[in-house]
Amino acid sequence: MKKIALLFGGLVLLFYSCTPEVPLPLEPSIATLLSPANNETCLDGVSLNDSQSNVSFNWSNAQNALSYEVVIVNLLTQSSQTFSATSNQTTLALTKAEPYSWKVRSLGETGSTPVESEQWKFYLAGDAIVNYAPFPTELISPRSGANITPDINNLILLTWKGSDVDGDLSSYQVYIDQTDASTLKTALNYETNETSLEVEVENNTTYYWKVIAIDTNGNQSDSGVYAFRTN
Repeated sequence: MKKIALLFGGLVLLFYSCTPEVPLPLEPSIATLLSPANNETCLDGVSLNDSQSNVSFNWSNAQNALSYEVVIVNLLTQSSQTFSATSNQTTLALTKAEPYSWKVRSLGETGSTPVESEQWKFYLAGDAIVNYAPFPTELISPRSGANITPDINNLILLTWKGSDVDGDLSSYQVYIDQTDASTLKTALNYETNETSLEVEVENNTTYYWKVIAIDTNGNQSDSGVYAFRTN
């Protein structure tokens, strides 16, 4: 009985040693965005009706990607839509005369990790529009939900980015308070894409802030409200 058991054990060992290893899934690479160009008015939309145009999106083929997801965000409403694509291009119907951001997510084999491209912005042309509102300001710091420690003078730094497809961004209005960011703190002239402002705050307090960008034609865009708490 011992010999049989040893022989059987040997066969089991041989069986397991010959089992092939399961290969790991190939990871997809990051796609490179091509068009619409970043921070430019999208002039190649094909008008569908008074309110919508078809926009063609193109990006580079990503290695090991089996499909893609195109993520479009309306920067005015902050509504996001995701569209599937099996090649490196797709055409989507979007509302005219509004700003958008877009990025591409590369999807590989089952078990692999999806990866995302850079995020680009563009302004979709509208009928008979000769000047566009600035892109909604991008609030950089403090991020929404952040905990911030003021310096010894109880000061913190608000930082944001602004851009405008027409290049006529003129000024910012900075709002901050403890309720809903409806209190105007100051107005600043536009000088560079990234701007900072020191403000005095109280400890252990929640604050709400936003920035409105204004161009020389009076067009405005609202960043939306971020909330943060001081330590």
